[in-house]
Amino acid sequence: MKISTRLRYGLRLLLDLAIHGNKEPVPLKEVAERQNISLNYLRQLILPLENSGLVRSTRGNRGGYLLARHPEKISLLEIAQILEGPLSLTDCVEDASSCQMFSACLTRKVWEEVSCAIQNILAQKTLQNLLNERSENQ
Repeated sequence: MKISTRLRYGLRLLLDLAIHGNKEPVPLKEVAERQNISLNYLRQLILPLENSGLVRSTRGNRGGYLLARHPEKISLLEIAQILEGPLSLTDCVEDASSCQMFSACLTRKVWEEVSCAIQNILAQKTLQNLLNERSENQ
């Protein structure tokens, strides 16, 4: 199991906005340069983040993106669900009809427990937690 590039880069994008977007909107081009991520890829990531209300855009000469909420109000679980959808190791954890063996499966319970543990950890962590850890390590 691996965390997707979409989620990893999306999280880096949001952290960059949290760090650099205190006073003025941050152009995606600057984020791309700082984070070494393709500008085209960031454009794909920003759309669902904006549509979900996590970021807001400003047009014009000084245009760019800002977090729409304070970093302590944005959980990693919310980010993951926006960028990835449901976070389950197997489809049957979210949808019983996806598996013919659902009622007799001996492994579904463990996948459900692991999925739940991952979701709980991500729900407890916020962007602010990661920013605090960054400050402690500097």
